[in-house]
Amino acid sequence: MSATDFIPAPRTQTERRQLWLFMLVALLVIGAGIGLRDPWPADEPRFALAAKQMVESGNWLIPHRGTELYSDKPPMFMAMQAAAYTLTGSWRIAFLLPSLLAALGTLFLIYDFGRRLWTHRVGLWAAIAVLATFQFVYQAKRAQIDPLVTFFITLANYGLLRHFLLGPNWRAYWLGCFAAGLGVISKGVGILALFMFLPYLLARWRRWEHLPRFEGGALRWLGGALAFLIAVGLWIAPLLIALATSDSPELQAYAHDILFRQTAGRYANSWAHEHPPWYFIEVVAYAWLPLTIAMVGAFPRWLERLRARDARILLPLGWVVIVFVFFSIPTGKRDMYILPALPWVALLVAPYLDDLRQRPWFRWTLFVFVVLLAILFIALGSYAWSGSMQRANELVIERGIDNNGVMLWAFIVAVGALAACSALIFRIRRSVTGLGVTLAGMWLLWGFWAYPILNDSNSAAKLMRQAGELAGPDAQIALVGWKEQNLLLADRAVTDFGFRKPRHRQLAEAIQWQEAEPARRRVFILDEAMQPCVDPALSIFVGNANRRSWYLFGPEAVAADCRGGSVPQPLTESIEPDDEE
Repeated sequence: MSATDFIPAPRTQTERRQLWLFMLVALLVIGAGIGLRDPWPADEPRFALAAKQMVESGNWLIPHRGTELYSDKPPMFMAMQAAAYTLTGSWRIAFLLPSLLAALGTLFLIYDFGRRLWTHRVGLWAAIAVLATFQFVYQAKRAQIDPLVTFFITLANYGLLRHFLLGPNWRAYWLGCFAAGLGVISKGVGILALFMFLPYLLARWRRWEHLPRFEGGALRWLGGALAFLIAVGLWIAPLLIALATSDSPELQAYAHDILFRQTAGRYANSWAHEHPPWYFIEVVAYAWLPLTIAMVGAFPRWLERLRARDARILLPLGWVVIVFVFFSIPTGKRDMYILPALPWVALLVAPYLDDLRQRPWFRWTLFVFVVLLAILFIALGSYAWSGSMQRANELVIERGIDNNGVMLWAFIVAVGALAACSALIFRIRRSVTGLGVTLAGMWLLWGFWAYPILNDSNSAAKLMRQAGELAGPDAQIALVGWKEQNLLLADRAVTDFGFRKPRHRQLAEAIQWQEAEPARRRVFILDEAMQPCVDPALSIFVGNANRRSWYLFGPEAVAADCRGGSVPQPLTESIEPDDEE
């Protein structure tokens, strides 16, 4: 069996139109709302702030968060945001552009591999299944590292599987190994792509079907390791050079933290987001809808193909299982960790979707799903709109949402109305189309309607505008107990005294800073950091945002015992952990 046996027929004009139409829909769905909002917590302001400081400082190798070095993640994603800003000149576009491009790239790769492994139609179904899944679009519309690392892992698997299943194709193999290295310098877990060797070696050992023959080529196989190391070296080499030419203790601590504590240390001893071992089964059950429904129908067919020793099923499915096991071992888990597995599950489902669409149970399930979405959104939105839902009222206050959240509740009702109309128009017979219209419409409404409504409160843009207005145009502002969005969206250059530094020490330095020029200097502070030194009654309440309350104070609000920076250390002071992905 040679590589030419697996060369797919050229796409017809109709197939090319179908692909471009799909990619256009994907662009609209994922790109809807870009330019209409600022970065939102938890992670977006952190990365955008580091990218902004890269542009301002010219240092794209070592990210900063204010005056501190930021060692939680490698700089690649932030550097891509900085590059996007250099091209577009707009942070509202630039901070989301890498995620958009990565998501579109992932969709194309999974389509193209499905086309090569089976047919154009299977490839298109695989890409559609990915785009229809809640978790994929939600993450693709956010400026987090996960869409980027998912793209690199998908590219790595694409290259490896073109070699393992459709080869020999050494260039694809080397590309896959190189992409795995890029995944490593994006978020460490890019190494997961190389775990594809495990099911491949098992299939080769057990002589499974659909595996090409390889003759010799030991150096070619080792070339994959070289490609991987070259990719990793694109970041590690400059970092090592910077370490060798600097005696900065800060830089040494940065390198140790990012190379050891944030990788193996974080995996072996998680310090946040604790969940039980079965957590990711729960994630698949709700976050992977509606793909989860198709997985139920495809599962017996997977078992059938495994019994037939079909390596086309074993390799991607075995790799998915490895990913789930890998992330289930540590106690710290977040739902997006398994995102790189999603495209490959969709690929495994795709060959059976045409058959599933003809099954009454499948059409009924999708129809009921759309009806439930309609009921849920209309009921929830109407209840919140009425003012009788206490949690909704509290949310409006905590988040600082304008107009008592009326436009937000109207958005929720509108999504429910769209789902109801889809159920009525497409009914059971065309429930697949009805579901597609509902999901696409929901994401378009989310981008074009909800983004502008929620932006001021979610991003703290309104809060920081108010802080600037209250301080006055000529005032200097410092931050205490701050979050990244406060520094990112401040209306002027501000002073910070560290991010991870204990709040009482930040406050002590802020008081000393203010006393050097009391007439012009004001301190923006989290309410929890004020006691016992700052009197809220003598301070100015700025507002609520992101479930926190903020104040602005001058020297008159500082207690006599705390002047000169004599701030007592509290008996217990917890440093709020980062909400990292």
